[in-house]
Amino acid sequence: MQFEELDLNYDVLDALDDMHFVDCTPIQEQAIPPLLEGRDLIGVAQTGTGKTAAYLLPVLSLLRDGGYPKDAINCVIMSPTRELAQQIDQAMEGFSYYLDDISSVSVYGGNDGIRYEQEKRALQLGADVIIATPGRLISHLSLGNVDLSRVSFFILDEADRMLDMGFSEDIMQIVSFLPKQRQTIMFSATMPAKIVELAKTILTDPVEVKIALNKPAEGICQSAYVCYEAQKLRIIQHLFRQRKPERVIIFVGKKVHTKDVAITLKRLGYNVEAMHSDLLQEQRDDVMYRFKTGQVDILVATDIVARGIDIDDIQLVINYDVPHDEEDYVHRIGRTARAGKDGRAITLVSEKDQPLFADIEHFLEKEVPKEPVPEELGEAPAYTGRGERSRSGHSSHSRRRSGNRPGSHSRRKKASSPKQSNSSTSSKQSPSPKATPNQGQATPPASSKPQNPVPPSDNAASPASPAAQVKKKSRHRGGRNRRKPGASTE
Repeated sequence: MQFEELDLNYDVLDALDDMHFVDCTPIQEQAIPPLLEGRDLIGVAQTGTGKTAAYLLPVLSLLRDGGYPKDAINCVIMSPTRELAQQIDQAMEGFSYYLDDISSVSVYGGNDGIRYEQEKRALQLGADVIIATPGRLISHLSLGNVDLSRVSFFILDEADRMLDMGFSEDIMQIVSFLPKQRQTIMFSATMPAKIVELAKTILTDPVEVKIALNKPAEGICQSAYVCYEAQKLRIIQHLFRQRKPERVIIFVGKKVHTKDVAITLKRLGYNVEAMHSDLLQEQRDDVMYRFKTGQVDILVATDIVARGIDIDDIQLVINYDVPHDEEDYVHRIGRTARAGKDGRAITLVSEKDQPLFADIEHFLEKEVPKEPVPEELGEAPAYTGRGERSRSGHSSHSRRRSGNRPGSHSRRKKASSPKQSNSSTSSKQSPSPKATPNQGQATPPASSKPQNPVPPSDNAASPASPAAQVKKKSRHRGGRNRRKPGASTE
């Protein structure tokens, strides 16, 4: 299905057209129609399937059609991390490019007092859309800086991640400030019991949209080293000696280990930085910017980078620790081999992580090739392949020593021409200045053309900094009677 076939507002369609968004992804095709009808919805789909557009497009379309208070906050979007909040903010910039009367503000911690005051003014003025992390929004609520009593849309993005991070009570506290009559939208990559319980609590007769978890892209060359914990860093050194590290992400399970690994690699002379929640926002922005622009070769990070963060051209992903579930494994290694490119993903499997890795192999329905640990590192443990799902039928591997490889919605009238956009904010009449993730992602002048657009299917699935691709229409839009297939021109 194409976006032109959906009952979206013309101005939203114009922005999509400029960004070369043509075809809907499955989650967008199934979620947008019921959302335009005002239904509550719970969507289950992995990162990279276009979930952000699936909820932003119908909400922006409804807000543009009118009928919502101009002096109130109309939509609250909750994000588990600052990085995801920033990405949603960037998508908002692109999709709302022609929506002059819709304002937004992002609200997240880790910044200075000036930023906090800007957020406070924007919230008190009543920005149409708030994109917030739970802790920061509760801070404003506790100080009486924000009124959520007239909110029409409440959206939870990456709901499972928020619960994993301990935000369950925070979410329910925020819900207590919302009106009972509202449209609630929840997106999650997984559907554990705690998400089901949360959905029962805050959603009303929701539509359920489930997109099966995809297997990793075929372009990812997966392998693993079965090793002792003490051998992991030396294996990484061995890998970096074989090929100079460029565009590498090392995922570590715990924040403290992230720091340790980064410090050790830096002492060894590698160009490396750590990414974790203890960094101030400006520090995190700086690290991400330098990594994206090639000033940093290796990024050691927790799963904060695994979901919803667009970083292109990652050549190698190393799982220093085995992730705790299959979805996280797919999200991690999915940072590489994007847009049809090739990439490598290597997992370091310690003795205690073997059951977890066996479950991952069961999900993948194949055995991940095991690489031999370099002989100079000594003997390596056996990989038994006996996980929690021993019924999966995996064959056990024989005892091996280093060096022995065991195998391998109605039609709407056209809105009048919009005013000139202000590219330094996330919306054209935003009540306060907005911080951008880095200075290299500013919105281009209205007359500029999209630079190096991603192919349509990729764009629809996972918009990468859409504000950087959108352009102002050169033709007179107000006099254009745009028509969708089979639709009336009225």
